[in-house]
Amino acid sequence: MRRSRKYLDKLQKLGSVRTPLDPGSALEMLKSISREWESIDLDVRLGINTRKADQNIRGTTILPKGTGRTPRVLVLCKADKAEEAKEAGADYTGLEDMIEKIEGGWLEFDMVIATPDVMKLASKVAKILGPRGLMPNPKSGTVTMDVKSAVNECKAGKVEYRADKTGIIHTTVGRASFPVEDLRENLEHLMGVLVKARPATVKGQYVKSVYVSSTQSPSLKLDVGSFTS
Repeated sequence: MRRSRKYLDKLQKLGSVRTPLDPGSALEMLKSISREWESIDLDVRLGINTRKADQNIRGTTILPKGTGRTPRVLVLCKADKAEEAKEAGADYTGLEDMIEKIEGGWLEFDMVIATPDVMKLASKVAKILGPRGLMPNPKSGTVTMDVKSAVNECKAGKVEYRADKTGIIHTTVGRASFPVEDLRENLEHLMGVLVKARPATVKGQYVKSVYVSSTQSPSLKLDVGSFTS
């Protein structure tokens, strides 16, 4: 696999780090090679079987120190809920007009919230939003009549976690501009949420491996013993 120059430069700066690191040391190293705008990402491999419905780990949580960015939120709703959404800070509100814009290729938003009564109409753009992880879903709290709370949570640093087919969670814990203490607090919060989400049917080791990386950087392996497994 051909690597970018930025990746290779960061690999050289990290040196040959092969042993698992404690979270604080790993985050310090990533900050030292990353620009402030770069995200700090977390990859967790879980000992789950995603073919079993009760082992499909998925949910949302609000990072205590936020994500470092304010997402653009679109609320699909009828007119009676639009004002509530706008007052909560939604960037865009509407229904048929927004669906038409999305069908035309408009995707200038990061999260989509919808009220239950418009989901039939929203399904028209499911093939566009779904592959991008933007389709409203009750499990992620983005299908709700309480649009005010949903918008507030999104703006406050809400992140979604979801295991892929191989049982790996891919998400973020903040930006390289964050102090190490804030990144570590976000990371430990998210790991605590994942550990609590362990299905009762899972046997053996639950947290198999944990890696952190920044944008276009090599991954650093964390000591799984730092977290309850």
